[in-house]
Amino acid sequence: MKSYTEYLTFNTKKRREYINITPRVEEAVRKSGVKEGLVLVNPMHITASCYINDDEEGLINDFDEFLEKIAPYDLKKYRHHQTGEDNGDSHLKRQLFGREVVVAITDGKLDFGTWEQIFYAEFDGKRNKRVLVKIIGE
Repeated sequence: MKSYTEYLTFNTKKRREYINITPRVEEAVRKSGVKEGLVLVNPMHITASCYINDDEEGLINDFDEFLEKIAPYDLKKYRHHQTGEDNGDSHLKRQLFGREVVVAITDGKLDFGTWEQIFYAEFDGKRNKRVLVKIIGE
């Protein structure tokens, strides 16, 4: 069995951003040489998420508006801010969107359903972040 690891790095310009990272994951799969296996895509920060969905701007805006309604950025709202942090909402948003994704690799390619793409969702940006891409298989 082969194993391949790559780290993607980001430094977003805004506090919240949604970045389609599918091409970068596809490139890592190609470099790995794995034809049949799995790829794990994991944001290595507790205020970010990786998820799979459609790359459609209206939908991404809907996600952002939904998250802001459920867990709005508000410096007075969260007990977490009593520790000196200002990102309580980001932790909640990450819990709603989940931590990581796993995608099958078939014939050397990501085995997606129609319209599926991999995204990195940043909820506490404007600083360096990274994503683990771990590929295993034959």
